[in-house]
Amino acid sequence: MAGKVKWVTDIEKSVLINNFEKRGWIQVAENEDWNFYWMSVQTIRNVFSVETGYRLSDDQIVNHFPNHYELTRKDLMVKNIKRYRKELEKEGSPLAEKDENGKYIYLDFVPVTFMLPADYNLFVEEFRKNPSSTWIMKPCGKAQGKGIFLINKLSQIKKWSRDSKTSSFVSQSSKEAYVISLYINNPLLIGGKKFDLRLYVLCCIKKFDVTSELDNMFVHLTNVAIQKHGDDYNHIHGGKWTVSNLRLYLESTRGKEVTNKLFDEIHWIIVQSLKAVAPVMNNDKHCFECYGYDIIIDDKLKPWLIEVNASPSLTSSTANDRILKYNLINDTLNIAVPNGEIPDCKWNKSPPKEVLGNYEVLYDEEMAQSDGSDRDLRSRSGQSTGTKGNRGRDSGKPVLTTWK
Repeated sequence: MAGKVKWVTDIEKSVLINNFEKRGWIQVAENEDWNFYWMSVQTIRNVFSVETGYRLSDDQIVNHFPNHYELTRKDLMVKNIKRYRKELEKEGSPLAEKDENGKYIYLDFVPVTFMLPADYNLFVEEFRKNPSSTWIMKPCGKAQGKGIFLINKLSQIKKWSRDSKTSSFVSQSSKEAYVISLYINNPLLIGGKKFDLRLYVLCCIKKFDVTSELDNMFVHLTNVAIQKHGDDYNHIHGGKWTVSNLRLYLESTRGKEVTNKLFDEIHWIIVQSLKAVAPVMNNDKHCFECYGYDIIIDDKLKPWLIEVNASPSLTSSTANDRILKYNLINDTLNIAVPNGEIPDCKWNKSPPKEVLGNYEVLYDEEMAQSDGSDRDLRSRSGQSTGTKGNRGRDSGKPVLTTWK
């Protein structure tokens, strides 16, 4: 289609703007005709609100799904995953199989979590089973480590819940919702330091692609927003590794086989979490989304999904970080806006391999629908996954791989 893409953004970050300008796209104002809008989560609410009544045309795309919060709000993510498990169990799916202790064999990838204040009684019941356990509380609607604290006594949570009028635990509309999760007290350490894994997951209609990057309170929280205030934070080199460096480290210390199994399990978590929200997600054809998945690996090399971010930070903490995020946006735009041309929402093809850049196709919905849950289970047990460049023996589908 002839003409230059007209772009708007309310996020003034150089990694975005430099990518737009490199393509020769034209910047316009929000109230002018535009084709591409990279917007904040606050703006997307306005665009798709009933009051606004704004309708996007076929030559307009935006970088968020209308109800992305079904995955990116901490409480809704857990709620949807729990519902997904129960539905699979009801259907008699082998994916919902449990062990002798009643734990899901294939779907146990989120720490035990409750919503507060709604699930307070259920939480107390669980806490009393193991009163020496530590739990981490997080506000549902905040990010970058804000409002997070640990507890290991019920009296601490009662103190948190207490207001000026009553000492009882009551649900109030004015009280901010929290999630409380069993703290992963045996995290894998590198050089005596805790870390988490940041994976960038690009979701487009009918296709899912994945890319990754390694991203303690300084000891307990690994967010750069928290870490940069620590006394031993290196502001020149930062505190990040690439995933390829992490893989090399794990292969040399733990072995290649268990490392491959770990990353297969991480890919499994991503696909299953996306499937959990698929029934409630508004898959608008004008939308794509680059999610930021946060994974913690424990000392048994079991990965745990901690949370998913709707607007992963595009702020660069080091020169290498800036290069990584510039390349991330470049690859994202190559897929979301094919050939850098004016978008056409009727375009419904998977992108060719040459435009994927550092992305690898992790899940193709159309292919998966023809195979059903049996392939899911085979993939989970490692029968149809492999290293980059290989294909599963029985399916011929792209394997689960990671961004380098």
